[in-house]
Amino acid sequence: MIEVRTSTLSDGELNRGVFATRDFAKGDLIHEAPVIPYPNEQHEHIEKTLLADYMFEYGANHTALLLGYGMLFNHSYTPNAHYDLNFDNHTVDFYAYTDIAAGDEILINYNGEVENDDPLWFNEGKEE
Repeated sequence: MIEVRTSTLSDGELNRGVFATRDFAKGDLIHEAPVIPYPNEQHEHIEKTLLADYMFEYGANHTALLLGYGMLFNHSYTPNAHYDLNFDNHTVDFYAYTDIAAGDEILINYNGEVENDDPLWFNEGKEE
């Protein structure tokens, strides 16, 4: 259904992205990524490490580490997928926002909402 391959969009050390191995129709569930939530007050220890780049807000009182393929989806302001926090299952569920063809990279908007074009938090303060 999905696989990790080299992405031309990533400028990270590993240049990875998540790609479709089959066609997905708009609305199809692509991936359920488990999370490990922890209380916000514990985040001060993690933000001193590389792991801080892989954490996200998880409700009002928690932060979470996203497992599975979850942290390998790249960002786009014109994504073909979106995600929902599933607190009952402790997963982040990724869905096709548009039809996605086999071979396409699956992209999400890191801001959470598909049409949110705010600057990304890790780019704030950087000159363009």
